[in-house]
Amino acid sequence: MAQTFESLMKYPKADRETLEKAMEDAVRIIRADLSRFTNHFPSSNSFQGFYEPTENVEWTTGFWTGSLWLAYEHTGDQAFKDAAQVQVDSFLDRIRNKIDVNHHDMGFLFSLSCVAAYKLTGSEKGKKAALMAADHLAGRYREKGKFLQAWGNVGEASEYRMIIDCLLNLPLLYWASEVTGEDNYARMAENHIRTAINCVLREDDSTYHTYFMDMETGEPAYGVTHQGNRNDSAWARGQSWGIYGIALSYHYLKDESYIDLFVRVTDFFIRHLPNDLVPYWDFDFDTGSTEPRDSSAAAIAVCGMLEMVKYLDDQQAEKYKEAALRIMNGLIGQCANRDLEKSNGILLHGTYARGSRENTCRDRGVDECNTWGDYFYMEALTRLLSDWKMYW
Repeated sequence: MAQTFESLMKYPKADRETLEKAMEDAVRIIRADLSRFTNHFPSSNSFQGFYEPTENVEWTTGFWTGSLWLAYEHTGDQAFKDAAQVQVDSFLDRIRNKIDVNHHDMGFLFSLSCVAAYKLTGSEKGKKAALMAADHLAGRYREKGKFLQAWGNVGEASEYRMIIDCLLNLPLLYWASEVTGEDNYARMAENHIRTAINCVLREDDSTYHTYFMDMETGEPAYGVTHQGNRNDSAWARGQSWGIYGIALSYHYLKDESYIDLFVRVTDFFIRHLPNDLVPYWDFDFDTGSTEPRDSSAAAIAVCGMLEMVKYLDDQQAEKYKEAALRIMNGLIGQCANRDLEKSNGILLHGTYARGSRENTCRDRGVDECNTWGDYFYMEALTRLLSDWKMYW
């Protein structure tokens, strides 16, 4: 059944007591994980409910460090700050030695770890690492097409494409322009989102996951999926990246046209939520499907709504704030972990990747916790409980 804002209002919304209890549960889990995940990082997804220790590799480690900073802000507990600062050292080493960075995910890695460290503590080490990461990301900018190449060697013909996820990496470039006074970082970010909106947003307000550009002319070529069910379906997490990414770019650019874009992608997301408000991994699937959910998509979307309500008129702001509170209530009720014997993660029922006939993925982290789901869930709670100054 398609949701409308009217039908959504029939669901209970999370009240402050529910939100505070959810945050306390999340912090309790992070505290229990500190001994294992200070000198190591949690794996991108859990395995039968439990994260395993890993080195600082893949695109996901920044989410754990970001969760540490959120826990520190909520509690003031020095233990969380100390653990996060240990990890800032690891991120400086990672970018200095170019360890697993042949991709665009510098924002996911360094905004939530090192920019956060700089904003919260004045860490010069965090600032240095984040600026090095911004320079690395800027090196992936392709003038032909005016976009940041997602994966592979820069200029590689088979990888001359962007993906919607990159909208969350752009704030690192906006931040770099702010702290250095050099406009070129922000210019690349603004050009990228303009190109992305022109390519990935479909007429029905759904989004492509990835879009290839013509390497010779820089013109848009074609869109496909990488992690969605079909090339023409709406991958739930991709749609949520669109929601939050547009909101973040509006924060920096104040381009009024982005308000309409936000409404379009967000309303599509809401219309396609199932009856319990926790999306399936792709919007091909609806109430009653046996396909897995992706709780992280809901958490990301809520963060995007809560960022954008700061810039909307009163009527629109109330509409999306009320929607966010109802989706959060669904997440807390159905996906929040409260049992350390069941899982050492925070948000259950996520999906890293699900294989299909039209994508090249293998099932990974299906019906598991994942570090970004944990982080965005905590960020959403933080936004709802405080006047949070974001790390992005």
